[in-house]
Amino acid sequence: MDEADIVAAAVADADNPPITPQDVARLRRVPRTKTLRRALGLTQDEFAARYHIPLGTLRDWEQGRTEPDQATRAYLRVIANDPEGTRRALEGAHG
Repeated sequence: MDEADIVAAAVADADNPPITPQDVARLRRVPRTKTLRRALGLTQDEFAARYHIPLGTLRDWEQGRTEPDQATRAYLRVIANDPEGTRRALEGAHG
């Protein structure tokens, strides 16, 4: 299929029409923090407490009011790559 065939097939599919610029404007990006927290099976309270993140800050990130800064994004990547190791390291530092 070339590009024209792909577009024609998408337009013909009533169950899955192409996304218009207006659709894109209405879409909300799912914050990665929420995705990470849910993947770990934690509530906001549990995630905030376990990883020493203020609950209000976590809520702001998840609701799109603010975004984590660069250092925090790096910390969230550490959590994503080794959630239990991060938890143990924090317990050792504060326990």
